[in-house]
Amino acid sequence: MPENVNTTAPRLSVSTWSLHRALGQPAIYGPEGGIQPSSFAEKSGVLALLDLPQRLHAFGLSTLEICHFHLPSLEQAYLAELRAALEQAHIELFSLLVDGGDITHPTHGSRDLAWITSWAEVASQLGAKCIRVIAGKSQPTEETLQTSIQGLSYILLHADTWGIRVMTENWFPLLAQPQTVHSLLERLEGRVGLCFDFGNWSGPSKYEDLRAIAPLAESCHTKAHFSPSGEMDKDDYIRCLDITRAAGFSGPYTLIYDGPDKDEWAGIASEREIVLPYLHRS
Repeated sequence: MPENVNTTAPRLSVSTWSLHRALGQPAIYGPEGGIQPSSFAEKSGVLALLDLPQRLHAFGLSTLEICHFHLPSLEQAYLAELRAALEQAHIELFSLLVDGGDITHPTHGSRDLAWITSWAEVASQLGAKCIRVIAGKSQPTEETLQTSIQGLSYILLHADTWGIRVMTENWFPLLAQPQTVHSLLERLEGRVGLCFDFGNWSGPSKYEDLRAIAPLAESCHTKAHFSPSGEMDKDDYIRCLDITRAAGFSGPYTLIYDGPDKDEWAGIASEREIVLPYLHRS
């Protein structure tokens, strides 16, 4: 069984979502249409995914997370080529982010479960350490929590055979509150990790709620909020980062940029400048 992956020193990472525009803005597809990667987007973008590892190396980053819809092909030859590009550039592929499906859906849950599970093999072929999946989009009840646990347990069985760690995220209604995050992960007895995204939650109890789950984090989606004019909310960003430090976080800080500036590299750099001090424990 894959072990907990939160065992190395804190490091900087980036998600391909932060370069969605550069990669051609491919459609974010889900199980309703099957697996349908689009090579058109890659051809229309200014950056091909195969070229990203070297760009990241030159930019000073060495860890990456790839969104499923940014893969323009799932052919074994392409996946092998991408894996080789990552290895040649000394880029760690931490996680494949599966951003679709609802394993708690009352009608399509089984279909979505099969679709999500199929990505574990893709993650393995790419050399990823983890696959991050959605625990559920339903409102949290005892029934939907149990459905999610059953679904995640099924995904685990398959991911284990590929040596892939399964993670989920404090995202969508099922895991929108710290109580349900704790309940789900405790019942799964540590077999599923947490991707801690402090950009997903808001409201008056935001920081209290984030503090409640931060000690569970194995990775951190480190997303800053930007105004329409492009100004970063630095106070919020630093306050969230302070929560990770207080929790002893030791995984990758994955920079998530989706601000209004079309220069995504500049947006990533602005986040990196603030996150860098948090790589060194005080």
